[in-house]
Amino acid sequence: MMNNEIRVWDPLVRIFHWSLVLAFTVAYLSGDEESSLHIYSGYVVLGLIAFRVLWGLIGSRYARFSNFVYSPGTVIQYLKGLVAGKPKHYVGHNPAGGWMVIAMLVCLFIVSVSGLKVYAIEEGLGPLAGETPALTITSPAYADDDSDDIDNNENNENGHGEDEEFWEEIHEVSSNFMLLLIFLHIAGVIVSGRRHNEHLVKAMITGKKIG
Repeated sequence: MMNNEIRVWDPLVRIFHWSLVLAFTVAYLSGDEESSLHIYSGYVVLGLIAFRVLWGLIGSRYARFSNFVYSPGTVIQYLKGLVAGKPKHYVGHNPAGGWMVIAMLVCLFIVSVSGLKVYAIEEGLGPLAGETPALTITSPAYADDDSDDIDNNENNENGHGEDEEFWEEIHEVSSNFMLLLIFLHIAGVIVSGRRHNEHLVKAMITGKKIG
């Protein structure tokens, strides 16, 4: 019996997927350099996340969250079937894959926001940068006032240092956790593809899957 291929992934979903792969790869590899490339690729990632959330609400049938976000019980049943070698076939994302999409979007959002916070604290730039504190001009005659200003500046620097360290830690941990999710995603694509006899990578290129 011949399997029929149907169009599942619309062009915008496919463009989003491969653009995100490229943008995150560039951002991750350029992270140690703290270059403009890292910053702009991070902006691209954040923009892609925003698009995917919107498209998950108003997009094509199989792109919508309502089509592939299943209950935990359904996910468990699917995984049991996957392990047993008899998983239920889904045209769009399977239940485990659907929750992986959500997990990756949330993780990428945390990576992006924490990166913007670090950028705001270090450089005073970006959408999360606060107002630049006004410089206080004091007369050299007021030695006590100068001492107070120095103490306040030191306290501000210490506070900024603690904030920067906190957000850097969040950024690094979430970035590495994203790598773990990517490895799990790739493993899931391989296992699910074999169980269902589907070429899922090809499907994300052509947009077609077995119906």
